[in-house]
Amino acid sequence: MADIDLKELDPSPVDDPIGDDKDSYFPPSSSPTPPVARSSTLGLSGHSLPFYLQRIQKYSSYTFSAFLTFHLANTSLIPLATKSVPESDKYLLLTRPYYQSILAEPVVVLLPLIAHVGSGIALRIYRQHQLAKRYGASNRHERKALARPKISGISFVGFMLVPLVAGHAFLNRILPVWVEGDSSGVGLSFVSHGFAEHPAISFAGFSLLISAATWHIVWGGAKWLGLTPSQAAGESVETSLRRKRRWYTLNALSVALAGLWMAGSLGVVGRGGRANGWVGRGYDNLYRQIPFIGKWL
Repeated sequence: MADIDLKELDPSPVDDPIGDDKDSYFPPSSSPTPPVARSSTLGLSGHSLPFYLQRIQKYSSYTFSAFLTFHLANTSLIPLATKSVPESDKYLLLTRPYYQSILAEPVVVLLPLIAHVGSGIALRIYRQHQLAKRYGASNRHERKALARPKISGISFVGFMLVPLVAGHAFLNRILPVWVEGDSSGVGLSFVSHGFAEHPAISFAGFSLLISAATWHIVWGGAKWLGLTPSQAAGESVETSLRRKRRWYTLNALSVALAGLWMAGSLGVVGRGGRANGWVGRGYDNLYRQIPFIGKWL
């Protein structure tokens, strides 16, 4: 290997000497901390779409719960206390303005219900889209071949409730307005008349509606509180026992709430009998106006 000539040089400073502190190699320890970046959207930045959809679903259920409390009292607790449909109808008329007025009904009932169901559907669509994106499904055929996100029991019962609640609302709110221009004449006696004239379909429909609704309410509320069996973290024996206790407790609460609701609605209202005179004929006419099945009622 060839030798390389080296030339010895005296040490000398660099052309641009170090100046003040602002140019020093070691900045002062008291240098100011950079300001924290603040959001200009009132705290709505920094989260993904599912974060907001889940909160819409959660808080809309809280709002709708106010209506359910009134509805439970009117259709079950008060009939159980009075043992009389006409007497219970008086209390229904007193509380109806609180959730059936022009302003209250959209805010307390319609908008929360639409937001709750819509956010749930949007969440499933988003998760399906993310799944397709993760596995590189670029066309419709490949997206169909992918397994859809697993639907939980709470969501399944919730989607099952959509047609049941829609049918219940149509029969008791939309149909009277459509036929008579007003629903003020429809109360618990209208429901009792339906039970007396069409007992099989009435008992089956209301039993399914109440059972599904109470199960969804109890388990959905437990989910928001982090108390469902699947939310018990860990793999120990104690965790397994905790999951079992939660499963039995939540199902027991669902059965108890459903039993309470049915005791008043089916046990008292459902056995109230048909309405007589022109009131009963008006109810018969309403039931006959139900699309598709009314001509057989």
